[in-house]
Amino acid sequence: MFLGAIQAIINVRDALGHVYPDEVQWLIDHWSQPDQPTASLAYWPTDASRDIKPVACHSHNDYWRRVPLYSAIQAGCISVEADVWLFDQELYVGHTEPSLTAERTLRNLYIEPLLDLMDRQNQETRFHQKGKALRGVFDTHPSQTLVLLIDFKNSSAELYAELLKQLLPLRQKGYLTHFNGTDIVKHPITVVGSGNAPFDLIAANKTYRDVFFDAPLDKLADLSHAWPNPNRISDHQKPANRALFNRRIAGRQQPTNKAGDSTVNRTNSAAPTTISDPNVFTWQNSYFGSTSFTSAIGNIEGSRLSQPQLQLLRAQIHGAHQKGLK
Repeated sequence: MFLGAIQAIINVRDALGHVYPDEVQWLIDHWSQPDQPTASLAYWPTDASRDIKPVACHSHNDYWRRVPLYSAIQAGCISVEADVWLFDQELYVGHTEPSLTAERTLRNLYIEPLLDLMDRQNQETRFHQKGKALRGVFDTHPSQTLVLLIDFKNSSAELYAELLKQLLPLRQKGYLTHFNGTDIVKHPITVVGSGNAPFDLIAANKTYRDVFFDAPLDKLADLSHAWPNPNRISDHQKPANRALFNRRIAGRQQPTNKAGDSTVNRTNSAAPTTISDPNVFTWQNSYFGSTSFTSAIGNIEGSRLSQPQLQLLRAQIHGAHQKGLK
């Protein structure tokens, strides 16, 4: 009975609270409503990505997300990928030709949304005037660039030319990371070409470029010696690991074409790009390196990578970092 009386008192208190709410509760309930003085206080110019923290993740086949681009940004991804096809001077996004539709274009899914988002992040006000550093996608980390990875699926040279045209609005507003002939000028959006992207055309302009290459990671490996586990100092003194690594490398053959040159081809939709010298990939023309894990490292036997596989993986990562790539 005593507990019942306490509960009755609590119920009466709650009921009175709804009838006669305190001032703080009233303000919370009416905050930002159009007819209230607080209506203008609920909006921030950079609300689009408020509270989102960028993380080192890549949205592979991003167009498969429920909301392309935005779902990845909401998750904090700093890289998104779109498979792009050229037909009739338009760039379409999709995994295969049968999956393409007239509405799902690179312009509709990525370029125009990014342009709108960047404009909102960089609104000119008396507090943020033209000429100040551009802010990126993430309000919590405005200096973080967002990588737009374009996987070229067909018509390599023609697709590249159309891509440059469609990037013009982003380029004109200074939103694109670019090479100015001397240095990399980092901006909110970094465009990278993968798949059958034409490396020769991307690298041709020596004074300006705002589309970079996705270099073949397996071709960048520094195989000069065994790389120890950075988390284990004792790994430096393990000759067994070095012997295993040397045997593994001795048995590896890099893919070659009929002329004997290394090839770069991450898709089957067009002829591979022929690269005779991996040293052509530099921080000036390439942003990062990637490759097929199975082709480059091999299958995983059991539950973990073998020591030779780990050594090879480290060699590839070290090789890319030595060239200034991600």
